[in-house]
Amino acid sequence: MESLKKKTNKESIGLLFVIPFLVFFVISIVAPLVYSGYLSFFKKRLVGGSSFVGLTNYVQAIQDQEFWAGLKRVGLFFLMQVPLMLLLALIFALIIDSGRIRFSKFVRVLIFVPYAVPAVVATLMWGYLYGPNYGLFAQLSEYLHTPKIQFFSETMTLPSIANIVTWEFVGYNMVILYAAIKGFSTELYEAAEVDGAGSWRIAWSIKVPQLRPAIFLCLIFSVIGSFQLYVEPTQMLNLAPTIINNTYTPNMYAYNQAFVSQDINYAAAVSFMLGLVVFLVSILVTVMARRAQQYEKGVK
Repeated sequence: MESLKKKTNKESIGLLFVIPFLVFFVISIVAPLVYSGYLSFFKKRLVGGSSFVGLTNYVQAIQDQEFWAGLKRVGLFFLMQVPLMLLLALIFALIIDSGRIRFSKFVRVLIFVPYAVPAVVATLMWGYLYGPNYGLFAQLSEYLHTPKIQFFSETMTLPSIANIVTWEFVGYNMVILYAAIKGFSTELYEAAEVDGAGSWRIAWSIKVPQLRPAIFLCLIFSVIGSFQLYVEPTQMLNLAPTIINNTYTPNMYAYNQAFVSQDINYAAAVSFMLGLVVFLVSILVTVMARRAQQYEKGVK
């Protein structure tokens, strides 16, 4: 009986620690989502205020070519940016864990530092470097007498943004992968070394396979982040006004609908449509990862 009381008291104490988070989560996340969902079923009229329109806003979003154009653009951004970012993060994590470089702690911090830089500051900094007249790359081209790279052209704007995001988040993903590596048992490494395996063989055959859950976690985070692209293209509006506009990404389009066009109801519907797309893409990535893992097990 006493043990049951002690267990009950411990659970009550644990609940007291969780309650503040739950309250904050409901107020800052759940309540705004519920309210946005409520708004998405209404339409503001010139006369008579708002009226219930059911799924009309969602039907309009499905038929909205600007929304789908922005969605295709961030999908291309995902395919362009995420594989390179995760590959670099994996390589850096493996190199630092190998112990073959000096001052590994300093290097780890150096790679992670860009993540600590606010996205607005990072975009402004890279925007200056991209400058066609006084930017660093333009000055180097003049010095070397080579053609200037037009970073804000129609074909280069999206890769230029991808470069900024990669610079920002390689360190973040590297830390996740490096932490996962440090949690592995070293017995396999020692056995492989006894069998004559080198550092790269150990990394490829032992570390990388065990890193798949961590890589998958980084991939899911990247899916969510890519489709929510907003800060970087927004800050580059003035640098590439002929390429980037208020409909360049779905998030920019939703913001424009809410605060420029003053159509909050439709903006809420667009936001939920974007959330649905992110959810479906995440499910697709999960299914593909599981099938790949099952296929590999079957081959083995």
